[in-house]
Order: sequence, then structure tokens, then C-alpha cells
Amino acid sequence: MARPSVERTTIPGLLVVHLDLHEDGRGWFEEIWHRATMTALGLPDFGPVQANLSWNTSRGATRGIHAEPWDKYVTVATGRAYGAWVDLREGATFGQVVTRELAPGVAVFVPRGVGNSFQTLEDGTAYSYLINRHWQADERYPSVRLDDPAVGIAWPIPLAQARVSEKDLSNPPLAELEPIRERRALVLGAGGQVGRALAEAFPGADAVSRRELDVTDTEALAAWPWHDYDVVLNAAAYTDVDGAEDPEGRAAAWAVNAAAPAVLSRLATEHRLTLVHYSTDYVFDGRRAEHREDEAPSPLGVYGQSKAAGDLGVAVTPRHYVVRSSWVVGDGSNFVRTMRRSAEQGASPSVVGDQIGRLTFASEIARGTRHLVDSGAPYGTYNVTNAGEPWSWADVAAEVFELAGRRRSDVVRVSTEQYAATRPSAPRPPSSVLDLAKLRATGFEPEDQRDALRAYWARP
Repeated sequence: MARPSVERTTIPGLLVVHLDLHEDGRGWFEEIWHRATMTALGLPDFGPVQANLSWNTSRGATRGIHAEPWDKYVTVATGRAYGAWVDLREGATFGQVVTRELAPGVAVFVPRGVGNSFQTLEDGTAYSYLINRHWQADERYPSVRLDDPAVGIAWPIPLAQARVSEKDLSNPPLAELEPIRERRALVLGAGGQVGRALAEAFPGADAVSRRELDVTDTEALAAWPWHDYDVVLNAAAYTDVDGAEDPEGRAAAWAVNAAAPAVLSRLATEHRLTLVHYSTDYVFDGRRAEHREDEAPSPLGVYGQSKAAGDLGVAVTPRHYVVRSSWVVGDGSNFVRTMRRSAEQGASPSVVGDQIGRLTFASEIARGTRHLVDSGAPYGTYNVTNAGEPWSWADVAAEVFELAGRRRSDVVRVSTEQYAATRPSAPRPPSSVLDLAKLRATGFEPEDQRDALRAYWARP
């Protein structure tokens, strides 16, 4: 009794599965789809939602070539068929053809964007397939002529003698087809510091701002064409830590930071997306010197509470990364730019010296995200900050002043209590230092924050 095996083909992602066929005097039995076995062999966990059966009365029934917007897992329950697949996706293998004879004991996984077709070789052939998106009557998808010389399929039964529908006879030739775009990344909150860095790190992504897609609008989220994407990078966030303590800010923080990620998590599960969500050191109270990913949240203020709730909502979708950072610096208003402006204007600011952490440049968040997604790192939560000895906010300011040609001592160090006495503010964690061991275990080495600060300073 042979064990199931997988054969790769010249079309990327098109896999031929040789199934374990059990036969005796009564007939035969096979496990067409066994999730644990198939995924262990290298098939994607594609999440089928619909099973279809095509009964073909006579030999020569021919169908295709169709590239529906879903993955398909094809088998033959009775009879035999000649399967032909054409890669219709943009890229080097556009137009590539693979053919196989289909019979009990053989299955084929057909990825989205690959045209599927078959011709029955026996009367009474039952062609069965699983798909991971529900069929819709008004759906349009690319198709190619069965007899297109550019494709060159050598059908066992000449098409002149076969049974072909009028619709399939009218399919266009390959030369008239616009190659199908691969599913791509979607950046939400593209107008913020992290969103802009992500758009740069994922150049083929669709980057949308809140004006284009408001993540708190559940109807807009439901209507979005999620089937065009495979990765969603949720950089949309309410980040006004002090404003979140006010009634209006509290509602906004919970809507953007907690409710919206929960909806995105559900959509990610429904559409089999990888969801990357961005978190913060503010989910901790800062009493530990260093925070690991598995530490239970203990937020001090509304902002941290809303972000912690969002993290929990995202964690329920199977394919997720929660990327946790601290003290973000990017293309926009931030502490480093404020201190630079103070230095250049001759000011001597009072800066808190008893809150410690590490800077996280938005470019480092984007680089870390790219690494996690591209390397296939195990799903879960990862701390992503720059490396180096932890600094206080006053240390950061002193570094900036030194780069500006000012004395480090021009920065006046004060305690959190002294600062709060002059400017009421939301509670902050005294230690925002995030442990980076889990991230390093994936093969990623964070850049030292001092080197990153100098590079950021040198930017025009």
C-alpha cells in the first residue's frame, strides 16, 4: 500500500497528489482530502468551503480553460479524464502548460490564477473538486480557447469530435488575455509613520489611508475585495496617548485600536489572509525591566487598554503576526524631530529621565515585518524594536542635541512626577524595554538604535 506523495510541476503551486487507493473485491476507497496528511506533504492549508461534482455522461466532454478566483483541488471519482492546466498569472511562467491523466488515486491542487480544463476519456466520468471560495452566478473570470495554438494542448479526442459548450468555444486566445495579478499585500493606515514605511518595504502593495478605507466602518470593510490580497498590514491606529483619556478620545481609541482589529481578524479567517497588526509597549505597566511576548498585558491607560484588546482580537485568526514596538520614529511628527527643532532653536527642554526603552524606527518595523512574512516565521507575537543599550527619553534628547552641535547637558533631566506636575498626562510605563530574543531566533538582527538615529538624522 503506497503512501500519499506530492509531485511538483513546471507551473509554480500546481501540485499532483498521488493518493493512497485501498482496493479489495468490493471496490476501492481513498482519502481524497486529509488536512493533516496533505499539509504535511506540502499542500497549502487552503480551507475548502464548497464541494462540486461534474457528471459527464459520455466520453469526450471537454470543459475549460477557466481561471476562477479561488484555489481548486481536483479528483476523479469514476472514469478517467485528461487534465490540462495553463498558468495565466503574470510572471515568467505565463502560458506554461501542464497535462496529466486523472483517475482514482490521483488528485491535483490548482492555485488561483491557473486555468483549469479537462476532457473525459470514458463514459460516466465523475469529476469532483473542492474550492475555497463560494461560487457566485455573476462572477467573471479569465478564460482561454481550448484550441489556441499558443497554448498547444494535444487533446486525446480532437475538439471537432468532442462535446464543448458554446461558451467555451467563444473563449478568447491567450494573446488577448491580461495576465492575472498575483495576490498582493494591503497596507491599512498608509498615511501614518509605520504605514508609509510599510508601503516602501512592500512596493507592490496597495496602500490605503483612512480616507480611502476607514477601518471603523464595518460595511466598508465587508465590501472590500479581500480576495485580491494575501497579506493585510494593519498600521491604522489611534495613537494620541493623552487624548485617549478624554471621553471623545476614549471612544475613538477603542473603535480604531480594538473593535476594528477584531473585525479584520474575522475577515482574515474568512478569506484565509495573513494579518499583521502593530502593537505597543503601552500594553504593559512597565514594572518589569524587560518585557517578553508572553507577558500578560497590564496597561495603565486607555490607549494601552485599547491596544491590548486589539492584540487579543487579532490573536484568534490562525495566520497572524502581532508586531510590538516602542518609541516609534518615522516620517512624520515624532520625539526626535521635536528635539531637533528645540536644539536648532536654542531651547533647553525638560525631558523625562526615568522612563527607559529603545527607539523603533518605522523602517525597522517594516524590515522586521518583511522578514517575518517572507521567512515564514511561526505565527504569533514578536517584539520588533531597534537594538542597543536602553535609553531614557532624556538620553534620546541628549543624543539629538549632540548631533545638532549642542551640549548634552543642555537637556534638563526631570522625573516623570516633576514633568506631570507641569503638564497633566496619561500614565506611561517606566520601562518600555522589549526583549528581542524571539525575533533574533527567526534570523533577524535588529539595527542598533544609535546607528539608526544617525542615519535618520542624515536624511534630507
